[in-house]
Amino acid sequence: MRVDIQGKLKLAIGTVKDHAAIGKAMIYNHEGKCFSDIEIAVVRATAHDNVPIDDKHMHQILFLVSNAPGSVPFLAERISRRLSKTKDPLVALKSLLLIHRILRGGNRYFEQQLRCSHISGHLQISTCWFFRTSNFSSDPCVSFLHKYAAYLEERIGWVINQAGKLEPVNVLSQGLKFKSYDEKWIDMIFRELPKCQVFIDKVLDCSPIHILPSDNLAQAAMSNTLKESFQVYMTYCEGIAALVNMFFDFTMPARALACQILQRASQQSQKLHNLYENCKRIIDNKNLEYPIVQIISMDHVKTLEQCSKYHSPVLECLANKPTKLKAKGDQKIMQLIILACLLLFSHVPWRPK
Repeated sequence: MRVDIQGKLKLAIGTVKDHAAIGKAMIYNHEGKCFSDIEIAVVRATAHDNVPIDDKHMHQILFLVSNAPGSVPFLAERISRRLSKTKDPLVALKSLLLIHRILRGGNRYFEQQLRCSHISGHLQISTCWFFRTSNFSSDPCVSFLHKYAAYLEERIGWVINQAGKLEPVNVLSQGLKFKSYDEKWIDMIFRELPKCQVFIDKVLDCSPIHILPSDNLAQAAMSNTLKESFQVYMTYCEGIAALVNMFFDFTMPARALACQILQRASQQSQKLHNLYENCKRIIDNKNLEYPIVQIISMDHVKTLEQCSKYHSPVLECLANKPTKLKAKGDQKIMQLIILACLLLFSHVPWRPK
């Protein structure tokens, strides 16, 4: 049996460092508000081992922060300090996992305060140090660490709503009240859907190709990321469906923007399908319920784009009288006209750009 001497030595040195950090925190009781207990809990939660964060440490952190008003910025600073000073990828990944678990904890107050700490600069999510060091620059684990940090930078701009779904922060914070059903879906298409696409891009960057079954931390990080991507993909699909159904109600500039969204969606759908297929083989989590990704054909997008430039009396009638159609609930007419346009231009030769 081969013994990993170097790994055991590295773990032993890391354990000594953790004990030293805990001892130092005990000596310096920050402002007499038990903030040292928070720092100790952070060190223990992000120890030098390849084991996911113990729920005991997680609950302790949440309990301590709940009983110490104004302690969230301090918690954010301690996590950021841990992340910026460590030279161990495992500690860095655990620090990111700790941030992610706080965001996923379902406590609206903690989410909001952590987000405010990020805006104010108390929470720094950066892994640049590893890329400035030649020893780590080519390490695939460090590459995943960097991509995961970029994902969290985007994730912190999302919030879990009362229904348990992820939504972009600004959609909720502005407290928009729509005057009509159409306004709600237009907001979904042109504001929330592009945000979903940015989110999906960050998920796609977190490729699990180099993650091994023994990489417990990376497995846990990817599992949480996938779970959230499933939720956002549902919203994503609703937005795409609304875009197609309302396409001919849009003005020409809006149609051009809608086509750009669809082109990006076409590229993402194939990549997302491939990502999920890879994750089914690599990520060891039987509780993950993968959605069926609907592949959006680029040929159909181009056909719809060509169709949008075609002015016919039928389409003009549809554009001028969308309210009556919707008032009667006649969605079949909308679908039939779109289908007719797709059939009309399906054999038109495309000119290279």
